[in-house]
Amino acid sequence: MTQTASSAVECTAGSCGLNSAQHNDLIAQYSANNYAPLPVVICKGEGAWVEDVEGKRYLDMLSAYSAVNFGHCHAEIVEVFVEQAKRLTLTSRAFQNDQFGPFCKEITAVCGQEMVLPMNTGAEAVETAIKTARKWGYTVKGVAPDKAEILVVDGNFHGRTVTIVSFSRDPQFKDGFGPLTPGFRMIPYGDSAALKAAITPNTVGFLVEPIQGEGGIVVPPDGYLKTCLDICRENNVLFMADEIQTGLGRTGKLFACDHENIKPDVLILGKALGGGVMPVSAVLASKEILGVFNPGDHGSTFGGNPLGCAVARMALQILTRDKLAERASELGKAFVERLNSIGGAKIKEVRGKGLLIGVEFHESAGVAKTYCKQLKEEGILCKDTVEQVMRFAPPLIVEQKDLDWAFARIEKVLS
Repeated sequence: MTQTASSAVECTAGSCGLNSAQHNDLIAQYSANNYAPLPVVICKGEGAWVEDVEGKRYLDMLSAYSAVNFGHCHAEIVEVFVEQAKRLTLTSRAFQNDQFGPFCKEITAVCGQEMVLPMNTGAEAVETAIKTARKWGYTVKGVAPDKAEILVVDGNFHGRTVTIVSFSRDPQFKDGFGPLTPGFRMIPYGDSAALKAAITPNTVGFLVEPIQGEGGIVVPPDGYLKTCLDICRENNVLFMADEIQTGLGRTGKLFACDHENIKPDVLILGKALGGGVMPVSAVLASKEILGVFNPGDHGSTFGGNPLGCAVARMALQILTRDKLAERASELGKAFVERLNSIGGAKIKEVRGKGLLIGVEFHESAGVAKTYCKQLKEEGILCKDTVEQVMRFAPPLIVEQKDLDWAFARIEKVLS
């Protein structure tokens, strides 16, 4: 149903009868100003496409930062969600539920790990991994109390809790939120020699994104991850891979670490694990590592809830059954080649793996946000990461014809 910008839409579209301007007025008045979104108010989504309250359709080239890998409102995932919601939604971990055990078995099998600790959001999963590494460092490695340190890399983004922002390089993430959490040291990204030099007897973990997403779709040198894993193993340090954004098919492999045929000691997942309908995250590791927890050490009321587990089980099934990682690899390679063909004076570099693609602009071309706004007018939704980089990350189920449609408009804006 297409309407003018000033008219209202029926409540059946989920918009409460308000137009975009009215929605934005409500948000400006009642919501904390912690985001700067593009001026679009979405009310419907199906596959790779969404629709705003005025009825205009857009191709989603962001996928909720990879949380919508399976597309919007995937029929099988929604069916499982609805059926489980009718039956049982929450028990807390005070009791077991009939979805939790099967979820644990299936996700550990898919990930090649022995145990899982489920949470809800990505930031919760990172916090869980940090606690895991510290507890392991004290109880297994034998680090003196309160001396454990974790190495992180420049340009990282792992979330926005107080502890996580404590090891961010971005001043805005820290400003006004001190005192910050100690126990972290930063080294350059992509530099394995720096990792080797930084390790001390108190180092318990190395936390890294296989590809930096919010940092600008930064791909490390070939062999970097494998070398870092070897260094960690030589020094009895946990290699902790944050695959919240890169995991579950996004980069053309099941996990971005698979590009170098390595298995991290600690695997951190989120976003796509919830199938685009539930917040589901997880930390996976060996029994030796996750076995350090005892009842009461850590937990979450909603972590491992039956609704989230049911959805995640279906998401994992679709991911492997439909070979979405392979699909992302094929579509991504072709799309990068087409983006590279645009040329001109604006684009400095096109980079990424699979359907996680960054377009970096020369400073003389202006900031990436400008082009995101122009593409929005063309019916494409994407977002800048760092100032000069625009990200394209459509759902893994996107059709080739949709990418063809998108490229024509991207070429028009960027040429």
